[in-house]
Amino acid sequence: MAMERDNRAPRGRKRRKVCAFCVDKVECIDYKDAAKLRRYTSERAKEKVLELGRKLTAWCGRMSVMVVPFTKIQEEIRDKCHEELFTLVMRRFMMRIAEKVAVEYGCGALITGESLGQVASQTMPAMAVTGAVCELPVFRPCIGMDKEEIVRIARKIDTFETSILPYEDCCTVFTPKHPNTKPKMPKILEAESNLDVEALVDEAVKGVEIVHLP
Repeated sequence: MAMERDNRAPRGRKRRKVCAFCVDKVECIDYKDAAKLRRYTSERAKEKVLELGRKLTAWCGRMSVMVVPFTKIQEEIRDKCHEELFTLVMRRFMMRIAEKVAVEYGCGALITGESLGQVASQTMPAMAVTGAVCELPVFRPCIGMDKEEIVRIARKIDTFETSILPYEDCCTVFTPKHPNTKPKMPKILEAESNLDVEALVDEAVKGVEIVHLP
Protein backbone atom coordinates (compact mmCIF):
# COMPACT_ATOMS: atom_id res chain seq x y z
CA MET A 1 0.00 0.00 0.00
CA ALA A 2 1.39 3.37 -0.98
CA MET A 3 1.85 5.80 1.86
CA GLU A 4 1.58 9.56 1.57
CA ARG A 5 4.40 11.63 2.96
CA ASP A 6 3.45 13.37 6.21
CA ASN A 7 4.34 17.05 5.74
CA ARG A 8 3.24 18.07 9.17
CA ALA A 9 5.82 19.51 11.56
CA PRO A 10 7.13 17.00 14.16
CA ARG A 11 5.10 16.93 17.37
CA GLY A 12 6.30 19.57 19.79
CA ARG A 13 7.86 21.71 17.06
CA LYS A 14 6.09 24.63 15.42
CA ARG A 15 6.27 25.03 11.68
CA ARG A 16 8.40 28.00 10.75
CA LYS A 17 6.36 31.00 9.61
CA VAL A 18 7.66 32.89 6.59
CA CYS A 19 6.10 35.62 4.48
CA ALA A 20 5.23 35.28 0.81
CA PHE A 21 8.00 37.67 -0.18
CA CYS A 22 10.57 35.45 1.55
CA VAL A 23 9.17 32.30 -0.05
CA ASP A 24 9.54 33.84 -3.50
CA LYS A 25 12.94 35.33 -2.55
CA VAL A 26 11.79 38.82 -3.47
CA GLU A 27 14.70 41.20 -2.87
CA CYS A 28 13.10 44.36 -4.23
CA ILE A 29 9.42 45.38 -4.15
CA ASP A 30 8.25 47.20 -7.26
CA TYR A 31 5.42 49.41 -6.05
CA LYS A 32 4.31 50.04 -9.65
CA ASP A 33 3.59 46.35 -10.25
CA ALA A 34 0.01 46.31 -8.94
CA ALA A 35 -0.74 42.82 -10.22
CA LYS A 36 2.23 41.37 -8.38
CA LEU A 37 1.42 43.23 -5.18
CA ARG A 38 -2.12 41.86 -5.16
CA ARG A 39 -0.69 38.33 -5.14
CA TYR A 40 0.75 39.01 -1.71
CA THR A 41 -2.55 39.95 -0.10
CA SER A 42 -5.37 37.49 0.22
CA GLU A 43 -8.58 36.47 1.91
CA ARG A 44 -6.38 34.91 4.58
CA ALA A 45 -5.30 38.37 5.70
CA LYS A 46 -8.94 39.41 6.01
CA GLU A 47 -9.81 36.24 7.90
CA LYS A 48 -6.90 36.92 10.27
CA VAL A 49 -8.44 40.28 11.19
CA LEU A 50 -11.88 38.74 11.67
CA GLU A 51 -10.44 36.02 13.89
CA LEU A 52 -8.73 38.66 16.03
CA GLY A 53 -12.07 40.42 16.29
CA ARG A 54 -13.79 37.20 17.38
CA LYS A 55 -11.20 36.71 20.13
CA LEU A 56 -11.70 40.28 21.33
CA THR A 57 -15.46 39.81 21.70
CA ALA A 58 -14.71 37.73 24.79
CA TRP A 59 -13.40 40.91 26.40
CA CYS A 60 -15.55 43.66 24.91
CA GLY A 61 -18.78 42.02 23.77
CA ARG A 62 -20.24 41.99 20.28
CA MET A 63 -18.54 44.08 17.62
CA SER A 64 -18.66 44.85 13.92
CA VAL A 65 -15.60 44.93 11.67
CA MET A 66 -15.55 47.45 8.83
CA VAL A 67 -13.56 46.12 5.86
CA VAL A 68 -12.46 49.04 3.68
CA PRO A 69 -11.45 48.73 0.00
CA PHE A 70 -8.06 50.43 0.09
CA THR A 71 -6.15 49.27 -2.98
CA LYS A 72 -7.12 52.22 -5.20
CA ILE A 73 -5.92 54.71 -2.57
CA GLN A 74 -2.61 52.92 -2.27
CA GLU A 75 -2.13 52.83 -6.02
CA GLU A 76 -2.79 56.58 -6.19
CA ILE A 77 -0.28 57.20 -3.39
CA ARG A 78 2.26 54.94 -5.09
CA ASP A 79 1.90 56.74 -8.41
CA LYS A 80 1.81 60.33 -7.17
CA CYS A 81 3.73 60.56 -3.87
CA HIS A 82 7.37 60.14 -2.90
CA GLU A 83 8.12 56.67 -1.55
CA GLU A 84 9.36 57.85 1.85
CA LEU A 85 5.90 59.35 2.50
CA PHE A 86 3.85 56.28 1.48
CA THR A 87 3.06 55.12 5.01
CA LEU A 88 2.33 58.58 6.40
CA VAL A 89 -0.04 59.59 3.61
CA MET A 90 -1.67 56.16 3.75
CA ARG A 91 -2.24 56.42 7.51
CA ARG A 92 -3.75 59.89 7.10
CA PHE A 93 -6.24 58.34 4.68
CA MET A 94 -6.98 55.59 7.19
CA MET A 95 -7.67 58.14 9.90
CA ARG A 96 -9.95 60.16 7.63
CA ILE A 97 -11.91 57.05 6.65
CA ALA A 98 -12.10 55.82 10.24
CA GLU A 99 -13.40 59.19 11.44
CA LYS A 100 -16.02 59.36 8.71
CA VAL A 101 -17.29 55.88 9.57
CA ALA A 102 -17.16 56.69 13.30
CA VAL A 103 -19.26 59.82 12.86
CA GLU A 104 -21.78 57.91 10.74
CA TYR A 105 -22.23 55.33 13.51
CA GLY A 106 -22.28 57.84 16.36
CA CYS A 107 -18.88 57.00 17.86
CA GLY A 108 -17.24 59.65 20.02
CA ALA A 109 -13.57 58.85 19.44
CA LEU A 110 -11.02 56.76 17.56
CA ILE A 111 -8.80 54.21 19.31
CA THR A 112 -5.51 52.99 17.82
CA GLY A 113 -2.85 50.51 18.91
CA GLU A 114 0.05 52.90 18.37
CA SER A 115 3.03 52.60 20.70
CA LEU A 116 5.59 55.38 20.74
CA GLY A 117 8.72 54.50 18.77
CA GLN A 118 7.76 50.90 17.96
CA VAL A 119 7.83 51.45 14.20
CA ALA A 120 8.78 54.28 11.83
CA SER A 121 5.21 55.58 11.56
CA GLN A 122 4.85 55.81 15.34
CA THR A 123 7.40 58.48 16.17
CA MET A 124 6.01 61.63 17.78
CA PRO A 125 6.31 63.70 14.57
CA ALA A 126 4.67 60.92 12.54
CA MET A 127 1.75 60.52 14.93
CA ALA A 128 1.27 64.28 15.01
CA VAL A 129 1.02 64.31 11.22
CA THR A 130 -1.39 61.37 11.00
CA GLY A 131 -3.59 62.55 13.86
CA ALA A 132 -3.86 66.08 12.48
CA VAL A 133 -6.57 65.08 9.99
CA CYS A 134 -9.03 64.15 12.76
CA GLU A 135 -11.48 66.29 14.68
CA LEU A 136 -12.54 63.41 16.92
CA PRO A 137 -10.23 62.65 19.86
CA VAL A 138 -7.76 59.82 19.22
CA PHE A 139 -7.07 57.50 22.16
CA ARG A 140 -3.82 55.49 22.18
CA PRO A 141 -3.92 53.14 25.19
CA CYS A 142 -0.66 51.40 24.23
CA ILE A 143 1.29 54.63 23.71
CA GLY A 144 3.73 54.16 26.62
CA MET A 145 4.03 50.38 26.52
CA ASP A 146 7.09 48.57 25.23
CA LYS A 147 6.90 45.54 22.97
CA GLU A 148 7.22 43.00 25.79
CA GLU A 149 4.27 44.52 27.66
CA ILE A 150 2.11 44.44 24.53
CA VAL A 151 3.07 40.83 23.76
CA ARG A 152 2.31 39.81 27.36
CA ILE A 153 -1.19 41.29 27.12
CA ALA A 154 -1.72 39.72 23.68
CA ARG A 155 -0.86 36.30 25.09
CA LYS A 156 -3.23 36.85 28.02
CA ILE A 157 -6.19 37.66 25.78
CA ASP A 158 -5.23 34.93 23.27
CA THR A 159 -4.56 37.18 20.26
CA PHE A 160 -0.78 36.79 19.97
CA GLU A 161 -0.56 33.61 17.90
CA THR A 162 -3.17 34.90 15.47
CA SER A 163 -1.56 38.32 15.20
CA ILE A 164 1.79 36.90 14.03
CA LEU A 165 0.36 34.78 11.20
CA PRO A 166 2.43 35.74 8.12
CA TYR A 167 -0.35 37.02 5.88
CA GLU A 168 0.65 40.26 4.18
CA ASP A 169 -1.80 43.12 4.51
CA CYS A 170 -2.07 46.56 2.93
CA CYS A 171 0.48 48.02 5.36
CA THR A 172 3.24 45.44 4.93
CA VAL A 173 2.98 45.32 1.15
CA PHE A 174 3.42 49.07 0.71
CA THR A 175 6.10 49.67 3.35
CA PRO A 176 8.76 52.05 1.96
CA LYS A 177 12.41 51.05 2.13
CA HIS A 178 13.39 54.28 3.89
CA PRO A 179 10.33 55.77 5.64
CA ASN A 180 10.38 59.35 6.85
CA THR A 181 10.41 59.31 10.67
CA LYS A 182 10.49 63.11 11.09
CA PRO A 183 7.86 64.32 8.63
CA LYS A 184 7.09 68.00 8.09
CA MET A 185 3.49 68.98 7.50
CA PRO A 186 4.22 71.19 4.45
CA LYS A 187 5.79 68.20 2.67
CA ILE A 188 2.82 66.00 3.51
CA LEU A 189 0.33 68.59 2.28
CA GLU A 190 2.36 69.06 -0.89
CA ALA A 191 2.24 65.31 -1.54
CA GLU A 192 -1.49 65.15 -0.90
CA SER A 193 -2.12 68.05 -3.27
CA ASN A 194 -1.52 65.56 -6.09
CA LEU A 195 -4.42 63.41 -4.89
CA ASP A 196 -8.19 63.85 -4.96
CA VAL A 197 -8.36 63.15 -1.24
CA GLU A 198 -12.06 63.80 -0.68
CA ALA A 199 -13.19 61.69 -3.64
CA LEU A 200 -10.92 58.79 -2.66
CA VAL A 201 -12.16 58.84 0.94
CA ASP A 202 -15.81 58.99 -0.14
CA GLU A 203 -15.36 56.08 -2.56
CA ALA A 204 -13.68 53.97 0.11
CA VAL A 205 -16.40 54.67 2.67
CA LYS A 206 -19.12 53.78 0.16
CA GLY A 207 -17.42 50.42 -0.43
CA VAL A 208 -17.16 49.44 3.25
CA GLU A 209 -18.16 45.85 4.00
CA ILE A 210 -19.64 45.36 7.46
CA VAL A 211 -19.02 42.04 9.21
CA HIS A 212 -20.98 41.52 12.43
CA LEU A 213 -19.17 39.27 14.88
CA PRO A 214 -21.10 37.29 17.54
